[in-house]
Amino acid sequence: MEEERIRKLLEEVQKGRLDVDAAFDQLRSLPYEEIAGFARIDNHRAIRQGFPEVIFGQGKTPDQVAQIFNHLSLKNDRVLATRVSPEMYAEIRHALPADAFYHALSRLLILNRSAHNKLKDGIVVATGGTADLPVAEEAALTAELMGHAVIRMYDVGVAGLHRLLDQTNTLQKARVIVVVAGMEGALASVVAGLVSAPVVAVPTSIGYGANFHGLAALLTMVNSCATGVAVVNIDNGFGAGMLAAMINRLGYPDNPPASA
Repeated sequence: MEEERIRKLLEEVQKGRLDVDAAFDQLRSLPYEEIAGFARIDNHRAIRQGFPEVIFGQGKTPDQVAQIFNHLSLKNDRVLATRVSPEMYAEIRHALPADAFYHALSRLLILNRSAHNKLKDGIVVATGGTADLPVAEEAALTAELMGHAVIRMYDVGVAGLHRLLDQTNTLQKARVIVVVAGMEGALASVVAGLVSAPVVAVPTSIGYGANFHGLAALLTMVNSCATGVAVVNIDNGFGAGMLAAMINRLGYPDNPPASA
């Protein structure tokens, strides 16, 4: 949307319908825009990376999240806020655009006005257990918002390896696989040993005491003996979904990054 706005602005100048000073005033707010002294929105993020700036809700006040979300929604057809608690959403829901959607499990606040676009196949999101679903859904919904179809393969942990092996055919057709697992985090290595696609491993904080809130899973994934495993931070489903979408996009050379 921002790229289209710049193009139309330049066309108006070219046709003599808009003078240079007026165009300059409009362009002034394009690189970034300051909001009430607490935020500077990066309006060029969508042009540079194909997706607008994402709001990290944790640590912000409800009013700050609402203001940033609303400003982004004026210039982008897709907006995403992560780590939005149910309590925060309940407080700001009436201040948001009517078409904003809240996904309680993943704690994502989403605006998607490009839902009619065809999604690109190629991503699988797998979890070790059901307890990993909040992080997995954060990854899956992020990738979907970026324009990619996601096959969900949940509760296929190594404690019952036959559940995973039954899905080998689907795994081997994927272009990129996100593996979300807590406890000891062994699932990423097992999956990577079965496929030729890159694996984005997400350690979760799920586990008993020696899991150390996800540190044990993180170290297992970083020390994977299987090749092609990239590891994001503990519970960082958003980062995994974003990375998977960027990798999958490379398989569609005729489709440049979608402007937001």
